[in-house]
Amino acid sequence: MLQSLILALLFAVPPGTIQVTKVTWSPGPPALPKGTQIAVLEGDQTKAGMFTLRLKLPRGAQLPPHWHPRPERVTVLSGEVRVGFGDKVSKDVTTFRAGSFYVNPALAHHFVSFPQETVIQITGEGPWEVHRVE
Repeated sequence: MLQSLILALLFAVPPGTIQVTKVTWSPGPPALPKGTQIAVLEGDQTKAGMFTLRLKLPRGAQLPPHWHPRPERVTVLSGEVRVGFGDKVSKDVTTFRAGSFYVNPALAHHFVSFPQETVIQITGEGPWEVHRVE
């Protein structure tokens, strides 16, 4: 009996553990391309603190030049992302495919396009904001 209790304590899931086995998708925020879906895995991206979310972007989606006040850590889970830097969209981009990772520094003006349906995971410090370059 004591041995069973000790084993249960040793292998219990510790408080604060986050385990996601099913992702629930919702419509994406209005700042993102039409048809984008979002799944929040950790935290609340609209408030201060750590967050992790996934975005499912439709084929052909584009985000014009924009910036974020804090670094944005992106992992491409499926599909393809093309990322370029500057205040105007250009053909000077880097292509990221499934398994790729990149970090957009705070305040860096960048643009992205998604030539096929793509799922990305973003981790950062909230609040996560998308500011268009005017």
